[in-house]
Amino acid sequence: MPRTMQEIIDSAEALADRFESYTPSPRDRRDERALEALRRAVSARAGAERDLVAAVSAARDAGYSWAAIGTLIGTSGEAARQRYAQLVKH
Repeated sequence: MPRTMQEIIDSAEALADRFESYTPSPRDRRDERALEALRRAVSARAGAERDLVAAVSAARDAGYSWAAIGTLIGTSGEAARQRYAQLVKH
């Protein structure tokens, strides 16, 4: 369905008018605290993951096996090794 340049311009102008005249209703508003809580949770998870990598690295440096580490983090030793071996120096 070919459109002329004028039809495209008219459509764009109508759309711009709709955006400029839009006033949100109370139903359109959302509580931004939910996204802020999500941002904080993601940040805390990232910090916890950094701490866990450091702890796994320290445990490996202290001679603990992947099986022991896996047990403490709630997984198998092999799963712990697959997840953390690239991230630790050992």
